[in-house]
Amino acid sequence: MTRQSYVFTSESVSEGHPDKVCDRISDAVLDAFLAEEPEARVAAETFATTNRVVIGGEVGLSDREKLADYMGRIEDIARACIKDIGYEQEKFHHATCEITNLLHEQSAHIAQGVNSAGDKEEGAGDQGIMFGFATKETPELMPAPIHYAHAILRRLAEVRKDGTEPTLRPDAKSQLSVRYENGRPVGVSSIVLSTQHAEERQTSADIRDIVEPYIREVLPEGWITEDTEWWVNPTGTFVIGGPDGDAGLTGRKIIVDTYGGAAPHGGGAFSGKDPTKVDRSAAYAARYLAKNVVASGMASKCSIQLSYAIGVSKPLSIYCDTYGTGQVEEDAIERAIRACMDLSPRGIREHLQLNKPIYARTAAYGHFGRAPEADGGFSWERTDLAEKLKAAV
Repeated sequence: MTRQSYVFTSESVSEGHPDKVCDRISDAVLDAFLAEEPEARVAAETFATTNRVVIGGEVGLSDREKLADYMGRIEDIARACIKDIGYEQEKFHHATCEITNLLHEQSAHIAQGVNSAGDKEEGAGDQGIMFGFATKETPELMPAPIHYAHAILRRLAEVRKDGTEPTLRPDAKSQLSVRYENGRPVGVSSIVLSTQHAEERQTSADIRDIVEPYIREVLPEGWITEDTEWWVNPTGTFVIGGPDGDAGLTGRKIIVDTYGGAAPHGGGAFSGKDPTKVDRSAAYAARYLAKNVVASGMASKCSIQLSYAIGVSKPLSIYCDTYGTGQVEEDAIERAIRACMDLSPRGIREHLQLNKPIYARTAAYGHFGRAPEADGGFSWERTDLAEKLKAAV
């Protein structure tokens, strides 16, 4: 029997965390290529350290002359990302850090598998397994610990950028331990918040005075009690931050990007990958399907696994787990999924309209649990398939 009373913890990191700086740059490069050509191929990786950013990987456009032109824009793209995040430190500044572009044209051997599978349909860009998850714990159908850990940092970024809290700096991490009773989140047993700040003289108590009102604003009423433990900047001074304090790399925050450890993960990162890469597009599709299963009322919690092989257009398997909350059998949901959505790489991209420059915005505060946007951003958060799935069971 599934435990009903327990404490579960998830963490988030801000847009100024070194790894997230790298995710943002990689996704901004992707957006630039997709804005030029919706079928552009991109696998961009970024590394950041003290006053240095290195960008490498593979890119492809149908027009090689345009490809050369876009290669010349990479440095400006990276600097714009760093500036927007807010880094103007002596040893990591958007205007002065050294940027090295090592991007090159996509491998023809990879392209041939993606462009023409044996059945004449587009194949997956790689093998792998992808998971999607949804739960009724929050209105966004996300696990509560990761959802609110993101919300805290997003709020602190807002007040940092609008000038309300001028001594906050970009690098930050949050962690929430959420108490569950009868399977539902009811409170927070501990709050951990570490944020970079401007002045050496600011103490942990000073920083708590700044951040506590925003944390209380974000969390549901009654979740913070006199028994809640607070750990704000527990090591003390946090002035040196960002890539100057710790190196960053694309794709190192895959649990932060997804469900905070509350659901399985296939191991593939998202940022910098165009949607022919099923690491990204199929993970989005799996979330979309799991969310629609829950939205339909067929279960209150659902995990969907998809698997692919490079060059093969159809998923090798579809697996559904409703954790004992299902109103219908899981194999019936699996059959309904096959009937209601084309899960080939191209089918996913067309259904969710993924060939758009919509990815830089996903690089911080989670890829899931966000509101669908008018230009197609976060399209995988729609619940427009719920009734069709339910009718197909």
